[in-house]
Amino acid sequence: MALIDITTRLDTAARAHGRDPDAITLVAVSKVQAPERVEAVLLQGHRVYGENRVQEAATRWPGFQARYDGIDLHLIGPLQTNKARQAVEMFSTIHTLDRPKLATTLARLAQERGTSPGLFIQVNTGEEPQKAGCQPADADSFIADVRALDLPLLGLMCIPPVEEEPSPHFALLAGIAARNDLAGLSMGMSQDFETAIAQGATHIRVGSAIFGARAHD
Repeated sequence: MALIDITTRLDTAARAHGRDPDAITLVAVSKVQAPERVEAVLLQGHRVYGENRVQEAATRWPGFQARYDGIDLHLIGPLQTNKARQAVEMFSTIHTLDRPKLATTLARLAQERGTSPGLFIQVNTGEEPQKAGCQPADADSFIADVRALDLPLLGLMCIPPVEEEPSPHFALLAGIAARNDLAGLSMGMSQDFETAIAQGATHIRVGSAIFGARAHD
């Protein structure tokens, strides 16, 4: 387990760029990890976790929540509209709002419930056809549409193409956020979170560097 190593690197990277480490949320990506690995990190006191799939989270987390206080779950994988109700009941934050239909569904659920998870719009900075996220050229209008629905929009999220240098993608995301007065930037994973912190990340999503390699995805 390397939680202490990651938190130390986060602290160092933040201070190197004049940032407050406490302003950066470390989301420990627990998807597909064995329960004993997750519990080992819980025992170290970490409470913010990211899951890719609603159903996997629903089977994993109720038991942990019964034993550990203050668990904060973030959805970091694609959200199907038919899973939206279950998602808003389970997660405090959804990082993958990427299309109008999902936005209107979340707005309807927010009206029903009187509350909503915090939301990040996912932007497909690499314009990859197989990847979720709105296109960069469409981001400004989508941001305006989400705000018109009175949803709690925290910021933007991206996953750069695996084979490309991530820094330009982080810079693109930060530029879109800045011109739309959005403070939140969910970007950076195990291999590049220090680069993301240098470019203003407020949420970093780190899995294998904390838990070890996954058995499968």
